[in-house]
Amino acid sequence: MLQEQEDLDVKIGLEAHCHLTKLKTKLFCRCSADYYDKEPNTDICPVCMGLPGSLPVLNEEAVKHALAIAIALGSKISDKMIFYRKNYFYPDLPKNFQISQYDKAGGQPLALGGQITLKDTVVRIRRIQLEEDPAKIVYEGSISTSPYALIDYNRSGVALVEIVTEPDLKTPKQAKLFLQKLRAILEHLGVCNCNLEGALRCDANISVRGGYRVEVKNIGSFKDVEKALSFEVTRQKMLGAKKGMETRHWDDVRGITVSLRVKEEEMDYRYFPEADLPPYIITKELIEAVASSLPELPDARRERLIRQYDLPPQSAEILTSHKALADFFEAAVKGYSSPLKIANWLISDILGYINRNDLDPSALKLKPEDFAAVVKAVEEGQINEQTGKRLMLKAAATGEGVGDKLISAVSKIKDEASIAKFVDRVFEENVEAVKDALADAKAVNYLIGLVMGISGGKADPHLTRSIIVARLRSMRG
Repeated sequence: MLQEQEDLDVKIGLEAHCHLTKLKTKLFCRCSADYYDKEPNTDICPVCMGLPGSLPVLNEEAVKHALAIAIALGSKISDKMIFYRKNYFYPDLPKNFQISQYDKAGGQPLALGGQITLKDTVVRIRRIQLEEDPAKIVYEGSISTSPYALIDYNRSGVALVEIVTEPDLKTPKQAKLFLQKLRAILEHLGVCNCNLEGALRCDANISVRGGYRVEVKNIGSFKDVEKALSFEVTRQKMLGAKKGMETRHWDDVRGITVSLRVKEEEMDYRYFPEADLPPYIITKELIEAVASSLPELPDARRERLIRQYDLPPQSAEILTSHKALADFFEAAVKGYSSPLKIANWLISDILGYINRNDLDPSALKLKPEDFAAVVKAVEEGQINEQTGKRLMLKAAATGEGVGDKLISAVSKIKDEASIAKFVDRVFEENVEAVKDALADAKAVNYLIGLVMGISGGKADPHLTRSIIVARLRSMRG
C-alpha cells in the first residue's frame, strides 16, 4: 500500500528523440545523414551550419517516415504542419535556433494524440513533431569534470522525430518499459536503427509530491533512464525540488544528476514561424499511401505468434520485444517445426546469452538454421542437452556454422558394445561406488555420471542406465 502511495506521488513524462536513420540526407539539406564513424565536421554545408543566405529545403522522405510513426501510434495526423524557430543559444546550435514545430499560437505539429499500452498502464502521446537535431557535444570524462568540450556538427540538421508523452508514467521501471515498447515499434517500422549510438534517446520530465518539474537531458540508454529517474525520485523526496523548473544532466560516470541551468519557459524560446519554409500540406492520399505500406507491428505480431504457433502469451511478448528476436524465431521454426521448443530454447538460453554479454539480438552471430538443427538434434536424442548448449553458445560467440558433420561428431553413442566397455572401466575403477549401487538403487545415477564423463557426454544415458542396472542385477544373483 505504501509503494502504491509513493507511485502516486511521482509523475513522469518523456520526450523521446528518434533519428530517422534510414534517410540518406539531412532534414533540410543534401548533406549525408550518416554521421556515425565519420571524421568530425566533414558532412556540413551552409544550410546545416546556418550561414547567412542559406535556405532550407524539406526532405519529403522524412515526412513519410515520421507519418509512419504517427500512424503506428494511433495519432491524429494534422492536415498541415508548420515549422517554427525555437530560439536559444547553445554551442551545438550553429544558427542559434532550431527548426522545430509548435502546438500553440497557431502552430501545427505533424500529429497529436495516440498512445502506447503497457501491461499496467496506458501512456498517452501528447504530440509528434519533426525537427532537426543539434550537433553532438563530446566531453572528456563527465560533463562535470571535463576541461573542455568538442563539437561535431556532422549531426547538426539530421532528421529527428520527437515523441512527447503525457505525464502518465509513475515509476522509473515504467519509463524503461515504455521506451522498450517504442523501440520495438520503430524497429518493426524500419525507420530507425535503434542500436546506433544516440539514435533513440530521451529527455525525462519528473516531479515528486506536486513539486516543480525537473527535466533530465539526453539520457542515452534504457538502463540509464531507469537509473537517472530512480536517482531523481530519491533526490527530490529527500531534498525537495527547487522553486522553479530546473534542467539537470545525467552523469552516467558517477551515477548522479547534476544541475545545468534553470529550465526555460516556453516564452523564453520565442517561438515564431519559420519564414523560409511554407506550411507542408499533408494530404489524405499521402496518409493512405503510408498507412498501406506499414508492416506488421509488435502487438499484431504477438497475437499472430500466439495464434499461429500456439505460444504462451508471455513467450510471444518477449519474442516481439525485439524485431530481430521475432525474426530469428520465425526463421528457426522453418528449420525445425516445433515452435514451443524453439521458443523455450531461444528465451532461456540464447536470450540469456544476449543479456549476459549486453548484446542486441541483431548482433547475434548464431544462424537460425544452425540453432534449429541443434534443438532438433537434442529433442530427437542425437546429442544430449549439455552438448547442444555448448554448440549453440560457441556458434553464438564465434559465428561458426553448426553443420551435419559437427552434430554427427558429437552424436550420442548408441552402440551397446561400446557403452559396455565404458561400464566395464567404471566398475573396475570404482569398486566402492559399485558396492553403494548394489545396496542403494539411487546410487546408480553416480555410476551413470561416471560413464557419461569418460565418454565425453556421448553415451546414450538411457542405454547406459539399462546396461548398468542389468550388470548390478547379475552381480546380485
